[in-house]
Amino acid sequence: MTMQFSDIAAQAMADGAIAPEEIQVLRQLGWADGRMDPDEAESLFVVNDALIQPTREWCDFFVEALANFIVNTVEPSGYVDQEMADELLFRIDRDGRVDSLAELELLIRVLEIASTAPVSLRSYALQQIEAAVEHGEGPTRHGELAPGGINATEVALLRRMIFAAGSAGPASVCQAEAEMLFRLKDVALYETNAPEWQELFVQGVANFLLGFAGPEPLGAERAAELEAFMNAEGAGIGGFLSRMLTSDVEDAFGSLLSGPEAEGLDWEAEAEAAAHLEPAEADWLRDQLDADEDLDDYEKALIAFIDAETGESFVPRPHG
Repeated sequence: MTMQFSDIAAQAMADGAIAPEEIQVLRQLGWADGRMDPDEAESLFVVNDALIQPTREWCDFFVEALANFIVNTVEPSGYVDQEMADELLFRIDRDGRVDSLAELELLIRVLEIASTAPVSLRSYALQQIEAAVEHGEGPTRHGELAPGGINATEVALLRRMIFAAGSAGPASVCQAEAEMLFRLKDVALYETNAPEWQELFVQGVANFLLGFAGPEPLGAERAAELEAFMNAEGAGIGGFLSRMLTSDVEDAFGSLLSGPEAEGLDWEAEAEAAAHLEPAEADWLRDQLDADEDLDDYEKALIAFIDAETGESFVPRPHG
């Protein structure tokens, strides 16, 4: 770590604030040799802890610099192993929670740009948002964010997490994540929620039921094949998944395979085959719906979406 980098970091810690021009200097110094060293990375965590009101410029720099360090500087490049994940969680965890929105965004960015990451990393990040919604406090509840319900910030972070390339698989939602969406829906059912929340709930659960995930995450080889299929020029992936892959989700995926390696894959047929509720999937959905007495608007929207995609009529278990 250079003396100037150290001096700026020390001044920011003393002041509890950092100016845009100082952030720019840190950015230049941190990548002066093309790499950020561990001491510089640690100093950014310390500065973030000291800032009284972190600015958007600081948060963007903090996330970009440290995500690049964690994923691309530490060997093996492009991957996050369990040791690195444990170190990251140890650094940001405060009695089971993360206090800083910048640190939560760092977790999500790491998941987005890493080819693979331990399940523990994603689970921890998802738990932070679930706890914030349930208890009405947490890193997503600062500033002008509403004290109740699921806000737009949380919807955006959830979407990025469950569709991150380093999560259960590219463009796939696993069973644990689908069940989490149901829990969040129930907790915030009678609160004022962001308009985007119902769309994410429906898309996320339907992706688990009609997509490629299944109860277990895709294996590395199958995930690579699916990602190659999605990235292949001119490839179609069926009505449901093509609508699922909005630009923000697509941007989160790096190309694992391209060109000749992507030829010969039959994912279109698999997409069509997946757009059907198997008996076990239908039973799982009925179990989720049976958790409360009546179908709410979110559940009705989900059923209508599934009916439209499968061309079949899903029938919930009768109550009473």
